[in-house]
Amino acid sequence: MTDTPSPRKPALGAEFTGRTGTVLERLNRLYPALIDLSLGRLETLLAKLGHPEQHLPSVIHVAGTNGKGSTCANLRAIGEAAGWRVHVMSSPHLVDVTERFRVAGKLVSEEELVATLEEIEQVNGGEPITVFEVLTAAGFLLFSRHPAELAVIEVGLGGRFDATNVLARPAACAITAISMDHEAFLGSTLAAIAGEKAGIIKSDVPVVTGRQPQAVQNVLAMEADVKGAPLLLRDRDWELTRSADGLSLLYKDAKGALTLPLPALTGTHQDDNAGLAVATLRASGLAVPESAWAGIAHTRWPARLQKLEGVLAAQLPTGWELWLDGGHNPGAGEALVPVLEQWSDRPLHILVGMKQTKDASGFLAPLLEHATSVYAVAEPDQHLALPVEAIVEASHGRAQPGPDIATALANLSGKEEKAARVLICGSLYLAGVVLKKDGWRAE
Repeated sequence: MTDTPSPRKPALGAEFTGRTGTVLERLNRLYPALIDLSLGRLETLLAKLGHPEQHLPSVIHVAGTNGKGSTCANLRAIGEAAGWRVHVMSSPHLVDVTERFRVAGKLVSEEELVATLEEIEQVNGGEPITVFEVLTAAGFLLFSRHPAELAVIEVGLGGRFDATNVLARPAACAITAISMDHEAFLGSTLAAIAGEKAGIIKSDVPVVTGRQPQAVQNVLAMEADVKGAPLLLRDRDWELTRSADGLSLLYKDAKGALTLPLPALTGTHQDDNAGLAVATLRASGLAVPESAWAGIAHTRWPARLQKLEGVLAAQLPTGWELWLDGGHNPGAGEALVPVLEQWSDRPLHILVGMKQTKDASGFLAPLLEHATSVYAVAEPDQHLALPVEAIVEASHGRAQPGPDIATALANLSGKEEKAARVLICGSLYLAGVVLKKDGWRAE
């Protein structure tokens, strides 16, 4: 959850709908803040539920700013390639809340999720609780009732006081790329944010991280030292490079070398996320079959440089490509740059829509020089959408009002130019709206 707290808590909004949304809206009235980072309320609730978090299969706990979802998706892909049943809890969802819970390889049904939430509501007995805490409890309860070999748990916000941090002893922890985001909750410096993310580190539990700014690495090393946790750093404890022909990844750590296929997810930044998944599973001590590492070639994760081929794509001229990315902070903008450089063979039109609390200028700055045109958009049903005028201002006037996806795409369709690419980006909430319009459904 990434909503701004308020004295009087508003309705949850369009991102929670149907029978599930009805239950969550009732629970939403029990506590005045959408975010209140602490563990006490959830610990009390979990005790009433019989501590389902203590009855899970081996857990990989994943924190970070950018790449958490992709790393979790790679962990799932490797686990399933090993023949394992894999639970995954992630957030936020894009179209439907059931996407947050993959139970033994399959998305939870609305019926089972509603029943689980109603059970939690009854057990909670009207005590103060946040919606994210309820959803976290639901995930643990679901996972404890279905056999599996692996549970991949993504941190919602921060780490130290995130609801998922009630997990006492995961098999391993992974910390993805850390950059500026959620400063109101996590701090105004990289070191402060890293300190919150490092809060998932546990005594004697290996923690693995990819490339990080030195300030971040220093914080992680200090926390790992205090906790007595083995810290595995990229380029020191594990290495990852592309082969000379660019067709494979070469991985190496103390346990030996692997030749891996390229990740299925687009972008060179996905190399780090795939490598991090491999390194974390190897550090966990779980017995992963040699053939399973190739699972990264089959990873699926929507709205991460996803090529759309549905209803919206069909509105563009023949030969054009439509892409979607949910990245929404300065680090995500920087991660897109190598991809945009590779896309220099065609005109690139960027449609940007963002959430009100995000750093729009920081996200846009590295992208503008690669764009043929930029359109600022806001959809009517986009949660907490930043006004179009604010995006135009953040672009220093480079962007023009869309003002929405349909109008911007119609305008681009009328352009007489060679085949081009269109990238819709800036918000996972916008991505959810776009996927719904394009006809996408999670499987």
